[in-house]
Amino acid sequence: MARLNLFDPEFRKDPYPYFAELRRSAPVTQVDPGGMWAVSRYDDIVEIFKQPTRFSSYGQRAAAIQPWIERNPLADSIAMMDPPQHGKYRAFATDAFKVRVLPRIEPLARAVARDFVVRARKGGEIDVCDDIASAMPMGVIANLLGIESAHRQRIRAWNDDIIAINPGTPPEAQPRIRASIAEQERYLLEVIEERRRARRDDLVSDLLDAQIEGHHLTDDEILSSLFVIIVAGYETSSHMLTCALRILATYPSLLDRLRANPTEIPNFIEELLRFESPVQMAVRLSVAEEEIAGVRVPAGAILLLLVASACRDERYFEDPDRFDIDRKQRASISFGHGIHFCLGAALARAEARFALEEILPHIRGVHVTREPTWNMSLTARGPLTCWMKFDPAP
Repeated sequence: MARLNLFDPEFRKDPYPYFAELRRSAPVTQVDPGGMWAVSRYDDIVEIFKQPTRFSSYGQRAAAIQPWIERNPLADSIAMMDPPQHGKYRAFATDAFKVRVLPRIEPLARAVARDFVVRARKGGEIDVCDDIASAMPMGVIANLLGIESAHRQRIRAWNDDIIAINPGTPPEAQPRIRASIAEQERYLLEVIEERRRARRDDLVSDLLDAQIEGHHLTDDEILSSLFVIIVAGYETSSHMLTCALRILATYPSLLDRLRANPTEIPNFIEELLRFESPVQMAVRLSVAEEEIAGVRVPAGAILLLLVASACRDERYFEDPDRFDIDRKQRASISFGHGIHFCLGAALARAEARFALEEILPHIRGVHVTREPTWNMSLTARGPLTCWMKFDPAP
């Protein structure tokens, strides 16, 4: 097959036939942009995730720092660290999400979903990406960080630019992305300084009070933590919510089933994670020359782990292109695997459940009215716009 370009519009629209062909004929092969080595089969990807000393997360940093970027705090976050440094920061971040985030999100998420229901029942066209899929996770994260409502759209726009950094970023987009990094950095440093003067009940204040091995975090370490918290708390949740509604538009009988049996919503979410994995790809760096699926990969190669392909690997999932909430669940790698399992996984699952529990009783039909447009993120393919109409329930 011809060398695959991951940003070809046809691929972005539906990558799964391309992934299936890679699994069949080229399970480890170079792709564009940049000649990265794509790995497409479940077993190979899981093995790479398990071996951080052989396959470094520094590959993520290489993707986040391009020659045209002078600085990106996300590149210094825990998502791009290897052991032992990674473990020190991961423990703190995990505790913060468990103690601070999860207990507080339910009323916030349900309130956004109820507001969405009011608009959806009116019957007009709605861009669900803007109206709920972005509004809910960004509202939750902004609340947890103590960011005022007036700044939330700015954070969302900056974040959309930051996650679009990749080896194929077009030159015309580069100045805007550099400006977004600098503007988010300046804004968050102002927030940090405000909390230094007066603590609040939020994650920024927690980061200022945190200690790792007896030392307080520097401003740069806090900044990197905030960058990754925004990405982890926003991106996966946003794509999940949009994809959930698209699936219900595709399978009307499934919508009827969930309306009648809301206790099945968690099963629906797990199958959604497999079918449309919110983390589509992960990046690693081969520390030494390696053989993967019979292919010699050189030292220093950027490996692109096609997580979304693994989640439809016919060697692991029977009839993988069929959406089936009765499927016997297998070990999911939709949020990664091993030491870099996504911090936002529990948050994304919870937000999707709260949203569906609030929305489904009030609608009896979902219709996609325009072809979605897709983002240019290397790791998380998701819609930028998705226009829909909803039939209100009696």
